[in-house]
Amino acid sequence: MARTRPTPTATVPGAGTLFALRAIGLVILARWLHSMAQMNFVAALEGMASSPAASLNLVFLFLLIVLPGARARVERPFHPLPQWLRQALRFFGVLGFLFAIGSIGVFVWTAGWRRTFHAVADTNGWLVAAPALYAAVVWICRPRALWRSNFAARRFAIGRFAVSIDATTRTTVVWQESRKVGQYDARELSVRWLTGALQGEAVASGPALLPAPAQPGHPAPAAGVAEPVAAMDCERSADSSAASGAEQSAATPEPDAPATQRPASAPFTAAPAGKPARRAKIELLWDSPAAAGHNRQAVFRVGLASEGDRTAARALDAALKQV
Repeated sequence: MARTRPTPTATVPGAGTLFALRAIGLVILARWLHSMAQMNFVAALEGMASSPAASLNLVFLFLLIVLPGARARVERPFHPLPQWLRQALRFFGVLGFLFAIGSIGVFVWTAGWRRTFHAVADTNGWLVAAPALYAAVVWICRPRALWRSNFAARRFAIGRFAVSIDATTRTTVVWQESRKVGQYDARELSVRWLTGALQGEAVASGPALLPAPAQPGHPAPAAGVAEPVAAMDCERSADSSAASGAEQSAATPEPDAPATQRPASAPFTAAPAGKPARRAKIELLWDSPAAAGHNRQAVFRVGLASEGDRTAARALDAALKQV
């Protein structure tokens, strides 16, 4: 007797993205065919042939429903689409959203709010749903990293960049969205912190560590991140002891003192009142003495827009120092 093959219950990461995009395309196509059914098909097709907006919508619907080259893969959970398809859908989605908002705005300006509410009720809310669907496509195809940060697996996501460290071979792979930037020796990479300077001034290099947020009772997000925190606590105690001893001695530092003995908070000067401080940025530097012309070359520079990016940047810095 033949044995039935069980159906796998776990979905492949990225399959939901493909399903959502195809569903949006089918909804727009169904609404378009419904609108054409209420009028003469021949006249509608003639009008579409002479309308650039309709031609762009046809191309957009074709790409949205067919999704050529798209495939859900475990190693690329957030990028099941090819890069060219993602950029094309984002471009056509922005054009469709602007066209829908412009058409609705002109109708509201000419007809008034009362007739607009009646039109929304007659179209079952399509005047509101159409721009929302185009905006959903743009949001799904937004720039993002290849995966989420997983500190235990040495995977880091900072902005649209993803970094993977292999501790066995001591290699590091850097991805920009779904495009592979390169593969480097982890011992030749380092993180440089850039402080937020005033507008128009050059960006100064800051310390390579940021204090981790104090969370009592919670473990550190990654192995090796607790070391920078302990180092910063030691620096704070050293600064407090130095401040107490400064009352008995001169406050002027020695001219030949090394730069590492200066307070760590010197580069992080507060912005003047009324001028917002720029968000912190980091650079991943590649310093390869064996490759001519690649000394102190920046692999990427990215701003830390969220707390998750800052945590991933600190963990990446600690992981590269441990390799």
